[in-house]
Amino acid sequence: MGHTVGILLDGDTYLGVPRNKTGNERIDYYNKAAEQLGLMPFYMSLSHMSKGTALGYTYKNKQFKLERRSIPKVTHNRAITLSRSSKKKLKQLSQSSIVFNRLNRYDKHRIHKLIHAKSSMQIYLPNSMKYSPEQLMNALKKHKALFIKPTNSSVGDGIVKISKQSDGKWCLYWKKGNPKLVSSKQVLSLIDKIVGHKKYMIQEAISLATYHGRPYDLRVSVQRGGSGKWQITGMVGKVAAVGRHVTNVAKGGTCKRCEELFKQSGFDPERMKYAVSEASLAIAQYVSGKLPHLADLGLDIGVDLEGNIKLIEINGRDQRYTFKKAKMNATFYQTYETPMQYAKFLLQNKTND
Repeated sequence: MGHTVGILLDGDTYLGVPRNKTGNERIDYYNKAAEQLGLMPFYMSLSHMSKGTALGYTYKNKQFKLERRSIPKVTHNRAITLSRSSKKKLKQLSQSSIVFNRLNRYDKHRIHKLIHAKSSMQIYLPNSMKYSPEQLMNALKKHKALFIKPTNSSVGDGIVKISKQSDGKWCLYWKKGNPKLVSSKQVLSLIDKIVGHKKYMIQEAISLATYHGRPYDLRVSVQRGGSGKWQITGMVGKVAAVGRHVTNVAKGGTCKRCEELFKQSGFDPERMKYAVSEASLAIAQYVSGKLPHLADLGLDIGVDLEGNIKLIEINGRDQRYTFKKAKMNATFYQTYETPMQYAKFLLQNKTND
């Protein structure tokens, strides 16, 4: 075994390592990739670290062993660090290790503003603004359909969709169940109640391309690999469940190969795949120039009815299981292998990018 690579996990995932109970995190794929690359994975959690060392799990001879080791020189971060104490521990860890994907939860509105600042990138952005009752009132006059979403949520939680009907009323989709038909005035008060004191943003709803009448978007895995450069590891479609307003798999969406979806929508599958790949790479390269240590992103990309490409959001900790659900097993494995190749690149180059 060659160099050790740290893999930083959430507390519960870390505790499940020896029992093979790690939720959506496929530890066996990290082990397989590490073995092929001559690396040794060392699974760690922030709560089991002390000055320069960590109590963690190594994987040797097909078994896990709990041992205390020096902090590895390179660490792939798969933990969400939202509390002040975990952020402090992560900062300490990054003083002795190159931690890539160090920050992996970004405010959605902040990302939008960051990309919007670059004029050549604006074509990929739906119209978005920070939530306020005044902004919502203006947006209702301008757009036929809107999403109102929390700036820090994941898996589609808390997202409201509203769309204008021919009689001037609005159809409001919120959680599961039948949409409500309400007036503009009611929209304003209902949404203000939902938002409360939380941070939300308003985003123009793209008229997404559909598959048998159901809207879909794409999850694009953009990662740094063995050359240190960004690459597209895979692309998969997420089709909204019947009657749902979000495509998230956690909300009943189904995963399909994008070629099948593009074909059904009347697009040339190869040309559209190429165009989405180019846009996704451009976005990842630009954003990583502004936010340090990025290396592993899941982009949600929408294609509208005319074939225009729009960025819906960036996920800093891609769960990747969309590829598994679409039976794209080789791609699913590659989404684990690519960060390990990047870890090896960093070990060989030892530059803190």
